[in-house]
Amino acid sequence: MSETPAERKEAAATRRRWVSLAEVLGVTGALIAALTLWINWSDRRADEADKAITRASQQRAESRVDLSAEVQDGGRSLLLKDARHEIQDVVVSFPKALGIAAQHPPADPVIEAGWFDAALLKLTDGGADDRSGRLPVLLTLRYLDGETSRTSSGIYDLLWKTEGRMLRGRALTLTGMKVRQVRGTQAQVDAGWKKP
Repeated sequence: MSETPAERKEAAATRRRWVSLAEVLGVTGALIAALTLWINWSDRRADEADKAITRASQQRAESRVDLSAEVQDGGRSLLLKDARHEIQDVVVSFPKALGIAAQHPPADPVIEAGWFDAALLKLTDGGADDRSGRLPVLLTLRYLDGETSRTSSGIYDLLWKTEGRMLRGRALTLTGMKVRQVRGTQAQVDAGWKKP
């Protein structure tokens, strides 16, 4: 049985439609694959960026000093500590109105009441024997963060109290330390000082 020219023409048109449909499906599949590849690549870049941000903020948090003070010698000194870092050096700067030079302990990172007790006792003389207050100081620290040496400064309040003694006047003791401001300057310490 031989095909008529009309049947042959229709069969050729059908084959062209199938070829066209196959081409359309192939191109669509290629577009879907390309779109999937691009989405995966974009998601991976976004994940890497998020991980980088998380790592950077974790490193900042780990390198930040979280300073605390331990009262020692019956309140005559404060030992400065940081659980994550070894403190190498500290400079303690007082309000200029007190006339006390910046102190730089040679060994352990400590704050001694003897550095400023005479000045505070003089300022609080003539009032009640039992008093308490805060003395703002600028602490500049050098510490180790892993193998990197870093510097940090902040304004801290030294908590103190005075007590009357039977024969020798009054005594000043340190009771603790609180963070007033992360980072700071001498001008901010001077502005934050209020005479007791």
